[in-house]
Formats: sequence, structure tokens, C-alpha cells
Amino acid sequence: MGYHRPVSPKSKPSPVGEPRACGIADALSIVGDRWALLVLRELGFGVHRFNDIQANTGAPRDSLATRLRQLEEAGLITRQRYSEHPPRDEYLLTDAGSALGPALNELRIWGETYARPVLHKTNSRPARPEGSGGVAR
Repeated sequence: MGYHRPVSPKSKPSPVGEPRACGIADALSIVGDRWALLVLRELGFGVHRFNDIQANTGAPRDSLATRLRQLEEAGLITRQRYSEHPPRDEYLLTDAGSALGPALNELRIWGETYARPVLHKTNSRPARPEGSGGVAR
């Protein structure tokens, strides 16, 4: 199956008011939500079974089932039967899914550096870094 929509070869200027053709937008149309990225993280860590993925991500069961189906349809993961009675499947990364590993690692590093809340010393509430205007940079 796999992802068959034409992917933008390069980002380029676009007329004002029109969406920019962009590989980032193309990628986000496939993996641009929390559960998709966390599923890919778990599979990269070697967690392959539905209940384990669900426990490690906290994803609602229905959302996880939907996301796994979508990732399979996009060609990022495959499903393999590991038990016939009862029927049980496990999920594995394809080459396309594995290729996202470096991007996920960079996203993790960015999150650890910029997205973790900093506890303010006076009131123990999360605060943003100084001079950020409320936006982590």
C-alpha cells in the first residue's frame, strides 16, 4: 500500500494566500499528531504489542487502533500475527518508519532542551525561560 500522494520536492515561495508546497507539511499530514509520533517512538524502542504501546503512550484504545491503522496504510508500519488463538498482532517499523528515527531523536532533544517546564523558584509553577515572551525558544 504505502503513501502515494505526490510529495513536494522542495519548499518554495508561494503567492500570498496560497499554501506553500512543503515536505514538512507533507510529512505532518502523515505523522503530525501526538499518538502517531509516540507509536513510532515505542516501535523504535522495540515495543511491538498493542497493550504495551497503549500502556507506554497513554493513548486511548480507540485512538491508538485508528492511528495504527493509518500508519499501516501510509506504509510506516506493518502488522504481523503472533497468535492465532486468540488472534493477536504485533507492529513493526518499515524502512519508511525507521527513517523517521533521526527526526524523532532530534525532536526528543529539542523537547528536553526547550519544551520541559522550568519550575519557578517562588511559587513552584511551571514558567517559561527568561526573555522568551511566554514562548520557549
